[in-house]
Order: sequence, then structure tokens, then C-alpha cells
Amino acid sequence: MSPSAWLQETVFWFFGTVLVVSALRVITARHPVHAALFLVLCFFNTAVLWILSGAEFLGLVLILIYVGAVLVLLLFVVMMLDVEVAKLREGFVRYAPLGAVIACLLVFELAYVFWAHALGFHALGHLPRVAAKHDNTRALGTTLYRHDLYPFELAGMILLVGLIAAILLTLRRRPGIRSQDPSRQVQVQARDRVRLVSLPSGRRHSS
Repeated sequence: MSPSAWLQETVFWFFGTVLVVSALRVITARHPVHAALFLVLCFFNTAVLWILSGAEFLGLVLILIYVGAVLVLLLFVVMMLDVEVAKLREGFVRYAPLGAVIACLLVFELAYVFWAHALGFHALGHLPRVAAKHDNTRALGTTLYRHDLYPFELAGMILLVGLIAAILLTLRRRPGIRSQDPSRQVQVQARDRVRLVSLPSGRRHSS
């Protein structure tokens, strides 16, 4: 094994291990804020693995958009909602069997992909080879904005609805919280807020 290949494999296993540990901490952390921070670490390590696989554009987009924008917004929403962890734990036992079934299904799917060659499905593991000068950004842009434009726009609308829903969740009515009412603000007139007072002019005394 050449030194470059050995170094690449070492980096892959290091970031892969950190990715698995951070993903486990996302679902086992007791506090939602800690889970969101571990999700940031999980996304960052995923971006590194994508860059090592040759998908540098997807890795940079994952860092800039998901880590830099979406996940930061999610972290702020979780902190503003002030989620009561005790109430979340009350329904853990009730939904534990369904979560176990979904977890077993995910593990089975991952094992099926990893051992696809051993099962005889060699076609699943063959990736198309591209030239060294292949531009991933141009290829992805052509696919998104020419062949899959409508699904791409639909995904954008779904993300917009999710963003609006996250904002509405933070606008819960609580006692003692001051909030603005834009409909009342636009109806305000000057005569209701400004009062003109006539003051007597002062006399000047000569020395």
C-alpha cells in the first residue's frame, strides 16, 4: 500500500469513527441542545468523507448550508422553545418498540449494502469512473436545473414551509413576554401618538 493510500484510509477511518460516535450521541444525549451540537459534528465529518470520495461540492454545500445555516437555526429554535426534557421522556417507553423496529430495519439495510458483494449482487457496488478533469459542480447544476428542476423547486418549498413552522413554534403565548402586533402598528395615526402643547414664552430680564 502506497503512503498516500495509507494516509487516505487512515483519515477515512478516523473521521468515520468520529461520525459514528457523534451520530450515536445525537440520539442518546439527554439535552436537545447537546444533541444539536453533536449533529453539527456529525455533518462536518460527513462532509469530510464526501470530499475524500470525490464529491467536494456536496461536502462544501453540507458545511455551508446545513451546518452554517439550517442547523444553526435549528439550534436557536431548540434554545428558544425551552423544551421540557421531562415531558419528552414520558413517552419514551410508549414509542420504544416502534423505534426498535425502525432501528433494526436501518441496521439490516446497512448490512445489506455493505455485504452486497458477498451476496452476489456485484452490480450494486460498481461506480462509474470519471475523468480527473470532471466538474462535479457543473454536472450537479445541469442535473438540478435542467432534468430535475420541478422536484428541486418542490424541495425548496418544503424547506420554506419547515422554516415558517419553526418560526411559528417560537411564537407561543406566554405570560410576561412582550410581543409586537404588526396589524395594530400600521393602524397608528400621528394624532393618537403626538400631542402639541402650547407653552408661554419666557420674559427676558435686562440687567
